[in-house]
Amino acid sequence: MKRRTFLSLATVISTLGLKGARAQAAAPTFTFPSIDGGDHDTGAWRGRPVLVVNTASLCGFAGQLRDMQALHEAYEARGLVVLAVPSDDFNQELETGKKVSEYCQMEYGITLPMTDILPVAKGEVHPFFAWVRQQTGFVPRWNFSKVLLGPDGQILGTWGSFTKPGGRQIMALVAPHLSA
Repeated sequence: MKRRTFLSLATVISTLGLKGARAQAAAPTFTFPSIDGGDHDTGAWRGRPVLVVNTASLCGFAGQLRDMQALHEAYEARGLVVLAVPSDDFNQELETGKKVSEYCQMEYGITLPMTDILPVAKGEVHPFFAWVRQQTGFVPRWNFSKVLLGPDGQILGTWGSFTKPGGRQIMALVAPHLSA
């Protein structure tokens, strides 16, 4: 699959040290229903990079859940948020959020934030994925597609299933935003 990466105008301006250029409008915030009840609000994560990954327990790429948990453990204290978004858009997810949560905890030791099962590519997709599509044209073609948000909530990049969560392309964009 071909990888597409998008940088926000604010990131380019900051990286190049340009002055007087106009930055993008503030990114919206999104609320995701948590798999364990309650909500995850991206507004609460402003100031931190956020890696959003659509997951599926029965997918051949499900081993990436282990990679996502490892990133969570290694970099949460330095600011990185890794959010798993289970989806049955490709018919590879368990029947209920409860079963997904139990399976992911048992098989992969998942403690990172997870949403309830949500549509990400088909039908009435979650507003976050509709926004990503509108901003970048990116639509998950399969499970384990990734979207990286910068600390300002803007999209730094998007990747397909074959890019690992801790891959160098993703970490190169995450690293400048981690605290010491």
